Amino acid sequence: MKLSKTQRISIIAAAVAAAMLFLVLMPSPMQVDSGVVSKGALQVTLDGEGVSRVRDSYTVASPVNGRLQRISLEEGDRVVSGQVVARITPPPLNSREYESAEARAKSAEALLEAANAEQRRVKLDLDRAARKHSRYRNLYAKGAVSSETYEEVKTAWEVLARQYQAASLNAESARYERDAARSVIDRAVEGRPFDVMAPDSGKVLRVIEKSERVVAAGTPLVEIGDPRDIEVVVDLLSSEAVKVEPGMAVAVEEWGGGADLEGVVRTVEPAAFTKISALGIEEKRVNIVVDLSETNPALGDNYRVQARIVLWEGENILKVPVSAIFRGEDGWMVFALDEGRAVMRNVQLGRRGTYYAEVLEGLTEGDRVVVHPTNDLDDGMRVKAN
Repeated sequence: MKLSKTQRISIIAAAVAAAMLFLVLMPSPMQVDSGVVSKGALQVTLDGEGVSRVRDSYTVASPVNGRLQRISLEEGDRVVSGQVVARITPPPLNSREYESAEARAKSAEALLEAANAEQRRVKLDLDRAARKHSRYRNLYAKGAVSSETYEEVKTAWEVLARQYQAASLNAESARYERDAARSVIDRAVEGRPFDVMAPDSGKVLRVIEKSERVVAAGTPLVEIGDPRDIEVVVDLLSSEAVKVEPGMAVAVEEWGGGADLEGVVRTVEPAAFTKISALGIEEKRVNIVVDLSETNPALGDNYRVQARIVLWEGENILKVPVSAIFRGEDGWMVFALDEGRAVMRNVQLGRRGTYYAEVLEGLTEGDRVVVHPTNDLDDGMRVKAN
């Protein structure tokens, strides 16, 4: 049937209206953020929080019970080995304590006399053995005695020489014991204080006991160390620490200075310890000790730091942003951008870093993918990438 001109115009108008209505009602493309699959360097790192500490610090403690005089040192003061850092006056002895100390002193004196006598006896035997060894050595050189006889004489001389060395050390030890026992009595009677010496040169890190008071033997008084010799200790979960090996590179960040500090893992401590997390969960953690390549004078003892340990790094690696991948039914998935649509693709990943993951299959260099995909995004949906 042939349509009239009026009918044809009506049909065309209806089609145009339907097309315009479809365009009006059709949903607009979803706005998404995109990233590019590229090749470049990739690092697999392990981040952890740690603290700086002086490598060799010494806690000086009270050697005796007594009254501690006020310590005049301040934190940051420099001290040298053997310098007096504290003085402690022992309390006066009562009659029973005095008798006990006197008995210990007499016992130490007797032990010293016995050790000296033993040393003199061994010395006489050694002198005789030395003369005999010299005589038999000359005879052996002339062939007057056999080698077995000479070796017996030589061995006896060497054994006595070692016995004399041990007897000398015993006598010296007994002398120290006698002096220490007499010192307790002398200082208690005379009221002389004990001088507590610095074991090494460095700076005062902490004055633990500042004021004058009565302290017991073993009470910590002062902590001394060299603040220029700093190391970093990072505690990690034991399940993460097993991935760390000595020699791995470390970047120390967020310590308060400008540039990051570089270092290497010196050791992974062999024993874990229990630590309560912020959520109240018991965790097994391991200390990782890091040597810094170069220290900064501003970094002191017990400062908080953030460390990034490099477990692996490679060049020219095909990588995709970690924020673009998600778990699907068939493994790792991404939304790839294809002619204005988001197409779901299955990808096979290798090593995974903090911001990028290695792509083994499923994507090629230059592909664009949706980063931070939302739950509203479906396979094949029209999108507009930012």
